[in-house]
Amino acid sequence: MPCTATVPNLTAREQAHHLYEAIPPGLFRVENESDRIAWRVSPEPFALTAEQVGEIESLGRDLLRFNRALNNLYNRSARGSAPAFIAEYLDHGKPEQIVKLARQNRFKQDLPGIIRPDLIITADGFVATELDSVPGGMGFLGAMSEAYCQLGIESVGGDNGIPAGFAAMLRNLTGVDRPTVAIVVSEESAAYRSEMAWLAEALRRLGLADAWLRAPQEIFFTEDGLFIRLEDGRETKLNAVYRNFELFDLFNVPKQELMLYAARHNRVKMTPPPKATLEEKLSFALLHHHALAGLWHDELGAQTFERLTRLLPKTWVVDPRALPPQGVIAGLDAAGRPISDFRQLIDLSKSERGYVLKPSGFSELAWGSRGVKIGDDLTRDEWAAAIQNALDAYDRTPYILQRFHKGKRVRQNYFDRERDEIRSYDGRVRLCPYYFVVDQDNVQLGGILATIAPADKRLIHGMTDAVLTSSIRRA
Repeated sequence: MPCTATVPNLTAREQAHHLYEAIPPGLFRVENESDRIAWRVSPEPFALTAEQVGEIESLGRDLLRFNRALNNLYNRSARGSAPAFIAEYLDHGKPEQIVKLARQNRFKQDLPGIIRPDLIITADGFVATELDSVPGGMGFLGAMSEAYCQLGIESVGGDNGIPAGFAAMLRNLTGVDRPTVAIVVSEESAAYRSEMAWLAEALRRLGLADAWLRAPQEIFFTEDGLFIRLEDGRETKLNAVYRNFELFDLFNVPKQELMLYAARHNRVKMTPPPKATLEEKLSFALLHHHALAGLWHDELGAQTFERLTRLLPKTWVVDPRALPPQGVIAGLDAAGRPISDFRQLIDLSKSERGYVLKPSGFSELAWGSRGVKIGDDLTRDEWAAAIQNALDAYDRTPYILQRFHKGKRVRQNYFDRERDEIRSYDGRVRLCPYYFVVDQDNVQLGGILATIAPADKRLIHGMTDAVLTSSIRRA
């Protein structure tokens, strides 16, 4: 239903003041305890055209198909009916226990319940630089959408789009109309605790699910399943666990064995499933691999395959192994000449280094823009060191090389707290749509988080001088 304004007809400056007070404090960790919000506030959501929103809405099904196709190709590769290098790359650098988890029959067909791409708006349309199965930002976006709704401004997905989508995903996962779920946040992921507490409270307040934020050590197990204690001392059995911790940190998470045991024996549902193979950025390299085109085409269908190869940028696994004398790295060249060794990229001029180096996954450096290096941002020595580091890290954490796509410039308003006025700057945009899997073939778009960083910043993320806001469909 349309938003009902509780504080309508405000000026842009008054709207910004309202947002700053209405969005609950502490949804993200801030450096200064007196700050309520770590980033700039916009008086209105980021406006998208109807065509852009339509493209984003249809993209969710394509990404669900991509996850399913990747999972199928991995399983086929592991049993020998698809090229062995698929599973070899996706398993590389991981402990044996993590590999076994991904291959267990209980989890073999399971896919993440939430899909969040990072979409850059370029002059030629959208480019998806990453896919995240354990995304942050949901609680912040949900609270922001509610606050805009109080102004009579309805964000894409609606004022309750995030909790409604999360609940629909849980119903599909558990088969229970109002499931009981623990959102389990580890110490390593503590920065997300406050926003996930907001999401749990919103789910209860709206009557969508009995959701509770819990630390891993607060979960306990009996032969009947997993349980938590409520604030009044009662014990309640869980239908689902939402895993808000990364698998690279799994062995540091208290009671992870009990949670996995319960999930393995179907005493509880776990999402995302404990499958690190579905959390690797090198999956983009597999999509673009010339030897796998026929398999992807069969899995996805011609039209979906074509759309995804346009959306997901050209990517290569930074593999240090030597090629035969006649071998080349397909699709990659240096100054117009094919190369057979990534070190040949070192001598590229700055203007030719339109590439990004980043860890593929299963590493503390593989999230939050950590470990990301942009080639034309670096000196020659820094670029050489970044390439050598990526090659040296292969056996621990494979890196990927990806084409860099520059964001389109936009003009963005924001509230300057010190001057108490609305100002603007040139920025570049990253959109993060949150898709919730509601059945085998469909997703529900809960909202779109827009991050608008100053145009002189090469990486777009939640920095203090960026605007974070929801998105609206332009009238």
